[in-house]
Amino acid sequence: MLAGKIMLQSGGETYRVEDTMMRIAAAFGIVNSHSYVTPTGIIFSAEGAEPTKTKLIRISTRSTDLKKVAMVNSISRRITSGEINLDDALIHLKELDALDVTFPFMFQAAAASIASGCFMIMFMGEWVDFIPAMLTGGVGYCGFLYFHRFIPVKFFSEFLASFIIGLLALIFVKTGLGQQLDKIIIGSVMTLVPGLLVTNAVRDLMAGHLVSGLSKGAEALLTAFAIGSGIAVVLSFL
Repeated sequence: MLAGKIMLQSGGETYRVEDTMMRIAAAFGIVNSHSYVTPTGIIFSAEGAEPTKTKLIRISTRSTDLKKVAMVNSISRRITSGEINLDDALIHLKELDALDVTFPFMFQAAAASIASGCFMIMFMGEWVDFIPAMLTGGVGYCGFLYFHRFIPVKFFSEFLASFIIGLLALIFVKTGLGQQLDKIIIGSVMTLVPGLLVTNAVRDLMAGHLVSGLSKGAEALLTAFAIGSGIAVVLSFL
């Protein structure tokens, strides 16, 4: 259950979470186990000599941290190969759950800035707009991280971040520091686009996890709507 919780909170796919939990259970002698995973909860049932036990974990926060997913996979492989026992596995998972492996705020801001400029070039933008796109994307992503700390609803933080991006891009173009408004905006909002969420939604649907796939798809749609709404508000000023 702890392994599944860490993976789901870190952006792991539904099928991967279920498969990992069942493999760990089988490694410790629980051959008949059942897991039902949704983006907001995990239900796991273990059948053995004793009466069936079912547990539920509520998932309230989710992020993208593929390093933790890979580390849980590594622990799972060590369990199934017999390298570590139950107590050691629990200790490793508790340490991993408490571990903060996210990059520092300034590192994320710098990465978002560079990515925004590169995305702008990739979408056939001009090199003269590279610096404006970097500044716009970096400030917009910093705004997203800042607002998300005070507004736990992602829709509003993404809306405000995209509004900042659109406003800065418009200011750069109006002052002559930027040339192509659309390219600057497109490159800058790419750091907010829920690419992993869309990928996992399609993957879950293909694997037959309809509830998880549809819910993740709906979340990605709301994110896209929030980004588009923020930009649309700025463009309405024109």
